[in-house]
Amino acid sequence: MRQLLLATRNPHKTREFSEMLGSAFAVRDLSEEPDASVIEETGSTFAENAILKAVGISKQFPGLVVADDSGLEVDALNGAPGVFSARYAGPEANDQDNIGRLLSELRGRSLTDPACARFRCVLALARDGELLDTFAGEVEGTIVGEPRGSAGFGYDPVFQPAGLTKTFAELSAVEKNRISHRARAIRLLRDALVD
Repeated sequence: MRQLLLATRNPHKTREFSEMLGSAFAVRDLSEEPDASVIEETGSTFAENAILKAVGISKQFPGLVVADDSGLEVDALNGAPGVFSARYAGPEANDQDNIGRLLSELRGRSLTDPACARFRCVLALARDGELLDTFAGEVEGTIVGEPRGSAGFGYDPVFQPAGLTKTFAELSAVEKNRISHRARAIRLLRDALVD
């Protein structure tokens, strides 16, 4: 069984990784490592932030470390919230606060088309302080005017993937894990690790 340490304390991400990687991987995260440093996300791109976290944590713990940085880019907001997705409404904001700010900003604009957006994810794989590779995935869609669904997390209730009539939060975990940005990046990671 391949051991992976995720450079996150987000249980939602850890669960998604475990489900998508499957039984050939043992996935743990930083919630089991109280002495792990907090790596500041000072990068200007998802890739830079993922690399900072993976390399930084891999200097502290042996074995393979995977870090994820992901978020939502909305065309009408010039790509915002982007790398600030998790703290869009402020450093102490929760998912509802971030969604509220996003929808408020979109209501303040005259949109002739649906609010085109994409979820983007970059994974960085590191060991012993060295970057081994990066893997990226994205999914295109639109922002809906009101949150729908109770599954998922983050902006899932307002993101409707292209070609579907449901938001990410209205999809089952199995459905979401087939098409999401993180799923696409994780498939690339898994393929690289099993070769």
